[in-house]
Amino acid sequence: MDPGSFVIVHLISPKEQFWGQLRELSASGVTLRGISLSSFEDWARQVARGQEKTMDVVLMFIPMHRVERVFLDEDMGVLPSLTRQFLGICGIHAHDYFETTFTPAPRSH
Repeated sequence: MDPGSFVIVHLISPKEQFWGQLRELSASGVTLRGISLSSFEDWARQVARGQEKTMDVVLMFIPMHRVERVFLDEDMGVLPSLTRQFLGICGIHAHDYFETTFTPAPRSH
């Protein structure tokens, strides 16, 4: 998984799931521009309608002790990935939306 990939992160204590664009994965944690899976569809529909958003993706750091699993967002059989679902709902690829909406994260040295 490289920076820029779309991933699903499962957390523990408390259990939560986030979808978003991976910024960095290190021994200390995961940096992600993302949104809770429970809000994904409502957020995508707001983006599609061009409405003022009442929720949006945020840049977050998740310490590794909370991370249970990180999955690459991929199609699973007949089930489309969340990235593909975003394209279907909004008519724009998630990579393009994130690139035009958010300033790229600075590279660490």
